[in-house]
Amino acid sequence: MQLLVRVIEAKDIPALDPNGFSDPYVKLQLGKQRCRSKVVKKCLNPSWCEEFTFKVDDLKEELLISVLDEDKYFNDDFIGQIKVPVNQVFESQDKSLGTAWYTLQPKNKKSKNKECGEILLTICFSQNNTSFDLPRSTSDSPSRSSPLRGSSPMRSEDVISVTTKEEKPHAPTLASRIAQIFNKNADSISVSSGEATDASELPETLDSVDQPHKSDEQTSSVDFEEMMKSMEMRDQGGEVPSSLSGGIVLDQLYGTSPGELNSMIFSSDSIFLKSLADLQGSTDVQIGPWKYENNDESLKRVFSYIKAASKLIKALKAIEEHTYLKADGKNFAVLSVVSTPDAPYGKSFKPEVLYCITPGPELPSGEQSSRLEVSWRVNFLQSTMMKGIIEGGAKQGIKDSFDQFKELLSQNVKPLDLKDVGSERDQLLASLQVEHQSDKKLAVQYFANFTVVSTILMGLYVLTHIWLATPSTIQGLEFVGLDLPDSIGELIVCGALVLQGKRVLEFVSRFMQARVQKGSDHGIKAQGDGWLLTVALIEGSNLAAVDSSGFSDPYVVFTCNGKTRTSSIKFQKPSPLWNEIFEFDAMEDPPSVLEVEVFDFDGPFDEATSLGRAEINFLKSNISDLSDIWIPLQGKLAQACQSKLHLRIFLNNTRVNVVKDYLTKMEKEVGKKIKLRSPQTNSAFQKLFALPPEEFLINDFSCHLKRKMPLQGRLFLSARIIGFHADLFGHKTKFFFLWEDIEDVRVIPPTLSSMGSPIVVMTLWPGKGFDARHGARTQDDEGRLKFHFHTFVSFNVAHRTIMALWRARSLTPEQKVQIVEEASEASVVQTTEDSITKSLQGTDEDETKSQVVDEESDGRSLRTEDSGAFLGVEDVNMSVVYSSILSMPTSFFMELFRGSEIDRRVMERAGCLNYSHSPWESEKPDVHQRQLYYKFDKRISRYRGEVTSTQQRSRLSGKNGWLIEEVLTLHGVPLGDYFTLHLRYQVEDLPSRSVGCNIQVSFGIAWLKYSKQQKRMTKNILSNLQERLKVMFSVLEKEYVSGV
Repeated sequence: MQLLVRVIEAKDIPALDPNGFSDPYVKLQLGKQRCRSKVVKKCLNPSWCEEFTFKVDDLKEELLISVLDEDKYFNDDFIGQIKVPVNQVFESQDKSLGTAWYTLQPKNKKSKNKECGEILLTICFSQNNTSFDLPRSTSDSPSRSSPLRGSSPMRSEDVISVTTKEEKPHAPTLASRIAQIFNKNADSISVSSGEATDASELPETLDSVDQPHKSDEQTSSVDFEEMMKSMEMRDQGGEVPSSLSGGIVLDQLYGTSPGELNSMIFSSDSIFLKSLADLQGSTDVQIGPWKYENNDESLKRVFSYIKAASKLIKALKAIEEHTYLKADGKNFAVLSVVSTPDAPYGKSFKPEVLYCITPGPELPSGEQSSRLEVSWRVNFLQSTMMKGIIEGGAKQGIKDSFDQFKELLSQNVKPLDLKDVGSERDQLLASLQVEHQSDKKLAVQYFANFTVVSTILMGLYVLTHIWLATPSTIQGLEFVGLDLPDSIGELIVCGALVLQGKRVLEFVSRFMQARVQKGSDHGIKAQGDGWLLTVALIEGSNLAAVDSSGFSDPYVVFTCNGKTRTSSIKFQKPSPLWNEIFEFDAMEDPPSVLEVEVFDFDGPFDEATSLGRAEINFLKSNISDLSDIWIPLQGKLAQACQSKLHLRIFLNNTRVNVVKDYLTKMEKEVGKKIKLRSPQTNSAFQKLFALPPEEFLINDFSCHLKRKMPLQGRLFLSARIIGFHADLFGHKTKFFFLWEDIEDVRVIPPTLSSMGSPIVVMTLWPGKGFDARHGARTQDDEGRLKFHFHTFVSFNVAHRTIMALWRARSLTPEQKVQIVEEASEASVVQTTEDSITKSLQGTDEDETKSQVVDEESDGRSLRTEDSGAFLGVEDVNMSVVYSSILSMPTSFFMELFRGSEIDRRVMERAGCLNYSHSPWESEKPDVHQRQLYYKFDKRISRYRGEVTSTQQRSRLSGKNGWLIEEVLTLHGVPLGDYFTLHLRYQVEDLPSRSVGCNIQVSFGIAWLKYSKQQKRMTKNILSNLQERLKVMFSVLEKEYVSGV
């Protein structure tokens, strides 16, 4: 019997990656048979539509289906699982559970309330038992197919439907051929226990058997163009898939429409792929027809050939499965999965290539252009030690192949240059038409209101009265030339006329002053070379009305890196149209934030009223998304009216070596050589904090974040942000804020709570860094957050780097000059003091050695990291290094972790000087945590290094014992910031003995940076640790005996 499992899709998968998504895949296991699905990148509702077949020998077995999240640098994260007894399927109606949604369950019983999502499965026994019961070779691995692949084996239902449709004389022949298919498949998929089955062999087998029976109707059932139109009608408007992680091998504009380019490469009638195969020396080219699968929801075909031999690899057969991921008439995306089972380790990986065809900019002639982007990656089906070599070989092979691809395509379609076409930015900005209005028209529009009209009418009325009235006699205090009101009524009328005239004069004055200042920064071209920021102000919507007329006179001010640009004033417009372009002069540093504020013009001497403001953070926004956006304004007036601005923002870099130039400038500030980080390290850094690709890492330091309890982690410094990340006992803490958010950086002298290390205190401006508030030590009454960092391995280098980056980003030129002058004066004083000190006393030999060590660690802390993997506790491989039975109860052994006098004596006898600890504090129910600090004795370490440690204790579930986990960081030793040490103590009572406990210590090293001396250092640390553990436990036993 065979059990058929179809993995269709899942929904509500939790986001486990920093980018807010997951990369889920499915693992299935029945007995010793195991297999897995493909990986769906960046998706929380993935669709697999894959089919797996398991041989059932025992109905008491359970089918285990697990969903995991793939991580490139970390161990894959567990999402959820379900277990289905095989006998439940066998005893159900028709031996099938049908297609149903199953709720994924967490692996740990403690987290029952965790939402793991749901998965849609079809589980049933195969119905065509006559074929399956034929004699064949046995295998421990399941057969695998995909109902979405044109080359996959037929499902049992498909076999039944075909046999009924065939004529009777052919039925025996077809049945025998089907039996041959499964027999041949069984032979081809026999692998060792636990090895994933390679599905690439199945399409070849099926095609070779079924090809003679294909009818003309099947091979040309639907025209390619009709298929594209059908997919366009079914398209639901999703986004074009993002580039694959391996990199982009081709990115070119072509002078043809996307549809024509798609047909040229992928149409069934196209000879492009055959021509490419001839150019590359490939033979036996077979291109299968496009076929609908999965209820006509996907379009696939199989393309096979024998790849020409190279210097390193013999000729081998390759099978490509082409799948349309998107086809909406304008955008096309085709995924090619390549199988090379005959290659070395060919069953453990599959290269994937993604073709994306999108519309390009319109040509000056009005014709369409298209952009072809090809990216790649290697999807590993099994873990292998040859992963790096395989990826390197695949990268070079794909690069060479697509160089020929590009050359051949350029012979058929004209490639375009961006200079000839013009960028998207230039085209969008060229389409803007600035609204020009004459002064006369604006004056009519501005003065056409009740106040002005009523004042004019009253003025005419008064002038007519003066002309008709006769002069009155002089009386009271009047004299010639002074005519005073003769009654209360006349006094009121005169006052009203004066006030009305004053208001009209203010209208006129403000209009004239505004017209003088009507010019804006629109059209002023940027100067210089570097980061160029261009902002197009299109229009506003629902701006607040603050004038008595019921309107406002808005204008917009943009601020970036201390530079401002101001728009023109729009009179009496609640929804003004600007269509103005502003360019900021080239900036050496990449901008972090663009501040936008809308004001109401009230004259040059009155304080402008803010109608709303907004802040655009380039680190949290995708630049491509800013090319056309509506930004909601913040503020009481703006939020009440739901005010918005329509902007188009473009950020371009005109320099090539931006990173190197910036690092060179920082080297002068820091006084140390800063080397460029590797692409892998930068990629891991960007993924860790979800940063854009232009952000690059400058340096990182091991340190403690001081909150309620010190938290050990790493401080990351880049051109625009300062970030902190910690992963302690599986609890992750992560945040970052901008350098511009920092108001002040100061250093507090060492204290006992900081473990003898100076503290760097960063104070943010009021209201800034709100997203990072969970990492702040305190917050004052004005809303300033204060962050405390201490226990740096190399404090001097860390402090100099922090100060240099902060000054470069946030200080004004005047402040920088002042700091430089103060530093030079302090340097003169310090030099004088040092010379006097050296003349009075010599230098001790141990201090000299210590200084040399410090300089070595300073220099090494700025070296390039060759590895970008920042590991946490859950990623450390722990191994047992000590196991013994001690003649003491567990309760007495735990005195070693209770902070008692026994604890201190044991640690000092083990070579730990100046031993101090914090009290145990509850982190969560039944889990407590504390901090340790001590120095090594010279016999333990010739460098006399310092240790900061975090311990966490909890009871063993279901046993009378304890689990203590510990993370240690070494300071003052060479390469101390390259790793952290992880210990796990597990102690429990022995039921067979009245007094005694079993102790087991596990050890692991988390390497934060790559070093060629890893094996040597690990061996040295391990031997030292084992000796210290023996001393500690022997001293503890003596304490127990003496106490008894």
